[in-house]
Amino acid sequence: MSGLVLGIESTAHTLSIGSVGMDGTLHPSISAVFLPEEGGIHPREAADHHSDSASTLLTKISERGGFEWNRVEAVAFSQGPGLGPCLRIGASVARSLSVRLDVPLVGVNHCVAHIEIGRNQTGCIDPVLLYVSGGNTQVIARAEGRYRVLGETLDIGIGNMLDKFARTHGIPFPGGPEIERLADACLQEGPPSLDDVLLPYGVHGMDIAFSGILTSAVQKVRDGIPLRVVCWSLQEHAFATCVEVAERALAHTGKTELLLGGGVACNGRLRRMAQKMCIDRGGSAHWPDNAYCVDNGTMIAELGRRMHQCGISTRVEDSAINPSLRTDNTSVAWA
Repeated sequence: MSGLVLGIESTAHTLSIGSVGMDGTLHPSISAVFLPEEGGIHPREAADHHSDSASTLLTKISERGGFEWNRVEAVAFSQGPGLGPCLRIGASVARSLSVRLDVPLVGVNHCVAHIEIGRNQTGCIDPVLLYVSGGNTQVIARAEGRYRVLGETLDIGIGNMLDKFARTHGIPFPGGPEIERLADACLQEGPPSLDDVLLPYGVHGMDIAFSGILTSAVQKVRDGIPLRVVCWSLQEHAFATCVEVAERALAHTGKTELLLGGGVACNGRLRRMAQKMCIDRGGSAHWPDNAYCVDNGTMIAELGRRMHQCGISTRVEDSAINPSLRTDNTSVAWA
């Protein structure tokens, strides 16, 4: 049997371990998700959850059919960006496994991993990535050996915005799926008019902003507009800003493929809007399965595989986490 790369993801609420064969075959991750009883994610509480869950996940990986520890050729981990306490747990587990198995350690860029898992699963070659997650919203394209950020949020990530709106109205974390369900329920009653529930449109050149949309949406509910109607309008406005900036990136770069990545890419309405825009431009829209849109260990393993095959590894003394790591900080040596 061929070798594989093990990947450990721990940037935020999810501790996840997955693997990828050296031929690019993806193996589903085994994950443990920290769900706060109230409020948002507290980094230290999430880190404690990851620490308590690590041994259980490793045991489950060991018991998976076809998995053998002697097949592991490298251990990859999220080096950044993310929540510092959470990143440290994943990095510690990865260092221990690397030393124990006597295989290379590979610190990877979490944002770039979303691109590479999407390329692997969808087959797109040179896409513009619309990266929409809890902590990040970016439009990214590859140029001159790096993934360049062409536009990004000026305040909070779109997933964070949706979660904050949901939390304000008693919807538990993660809030995105329930907001989507309420928006769909609104449409089933007959599509409302955007004129009746206008929200700020946060496009600033190639960048976007969500705090104004959030504040206005909360106020609309306080003014008596039904929650489901505001959920519908919130999705329409927020997703339209993302798709507009993505279209500009396609026009600027001349690329024809749009790849969605990050947890919010699971949203069906966003997918339909992206697909329609790309069809109108003569291009194509792509997204991986939901399990590979959300944070997962397999995507870390896939980028680790790419780097390992290029001879890139991380010395233990260079394996400190970097919570502020940028997408464009990583040199791309692979095809």
